[in-house]
Parts: sequence; C-alpha cells; structure tokens
Amino acid sequence: MMSGARNSQTAPHPKTLVTKWISLVAGTFLLIATCGWLDAVKDRWYVLDPTSLHELAQAAIASSPNDTAGMIGHIVSNLTATYPSTTISLNTNSSEWVFNNAGGAMGAMYIIHASITEYLFIFGTPLGTEGHTGRLTADDYFHILVGEQWAFSPGQLEMERYLPGSVHYLPRGTVKQYKMHEGCFALEYARGWIPLMLPFGFADSFTSTLDMPTLYQTVRITVRETLQNLLTGKI
Repeated sequence: MMSGARNSQTAPHPKTLVTKWISLVAGTFLLIATCGWLDAVKDRWYVLDPTSLHELAQAAIASSPNDTAGMIGHIVSNLTATYPSTTISLNTNSSEWVFNNAGGAMGAMYIIHASITEYLFIFGTPLGTEGHTGRLTADDYFHILVGEQWAFSPGQLEMERYLPGSVHYLPRGTVKQYKMHEGCFALEYARGWIPLMLPFGFADSFTSTLDMPTLYQTVRITVRETLQNLLTGKI
C-alpha cells in the first residue's frame, strides 16, 4: 500500500506533461526563428568586402611578382591602413603560421582576421595538396596569389582552373574537390557563420593527424583574434 501511494504521488500530472511539451515546442520554434533572423541580418556585421579584397590581391601580385612574402606584406600593410583598429582587429604578425589539415588537404595558414562572421587568412603550400572543400556555412572567396588551383564538382568532365589574380568563389553549402597544383598560396576570405565551420577545420586533427600542439595553436590564435574583435564591437 505504501509503495502504491508513493508511485501515485510521484507520477507526473497529465497537465504538467502537456505544459512541458508546449514549452519545448515553443522554445524550438523560438530558437529557429532567432537563428533565421540572425542569418537574415548577418551582413550588417561584415566589414571586409570581396571586391576590394580581389583588387588588393591583384595589386599585391603586381607589386611583388614572384615574391610571396612581399605579397603578404603588401596585403597586411594595406589592410591596416584601410581599416582602423577601432573597427576591426587584424593580426599583423605574419610569422604566426600553423599547419592546417582539413578535408584531406594539408597546408599552412596565417590568420589575418577571425571573428564570428568573417575570417581572412593566407593559406597554401609549396608542395601541392588536394582534398574536399567542405560544405561550409559561409561564402568562400579563394584569391590565388601564387601557383594554380584546380577544382571540379560531381558531373563535371573538365576541371576548373584558377590562376594568379583570379578568385575561386564557393557559395555557402556547395562542395567541390580541389587541388593546389604543385605550389600554391592564396588569400582566403569567408563571410557567414564562422564557428559552424570549425568542426570541419578541426576534424582531421582528431581522426588523422592527432597533432594536438598544432590544434592548440590554431584554437589559441582563433579565439584570441575573435575575442579582440568582439571587444571592438565586431561580431
């Protein structure tokens, strides 16, 4: 009898269950609506511009032909002169390179800018590499500085070819196989929801390379730059 009494006292009331389900459904719809609204207005937080960056990449190639370091220096100095530190935080330490393994491709990158809605970095390798672009949550602009990049989508029977001065545009949600033929370096710019791209960027560290020191350095720089931008009001 006492056991039955305890069960009757602890059994949830039907109205309580209905209230919980209504709250859960309402919370889910609210979350979806909030995410949809944020996605619709995210462009108000963009500072960098794809067209200007394309022109900057071309100017860097013209100013320092056959000199990758000179191109990078031109890009960084131009960005710091164009964008005040009160508007956007830029990493001017061009010696801060880390390996990057993502989608089966391997290269090195120098992170110039990282925030919630934008990133900008130099990526490349003098050896060549190839892999999967990832199905990204941001529009990606790959400005070729040195070498060539090749790419193709399922169903294509001929490759796309991107030379110095050109830009390979990958819209959000699309995917390709790509190859940085022999040696290639590029200025890569993405605009969208950058934190949602990190699982793709970090997955190979856990499933393949197990290079935890590189992962730590990448996370440290990314978090540092993102926080510095948040402090300036750059989302």
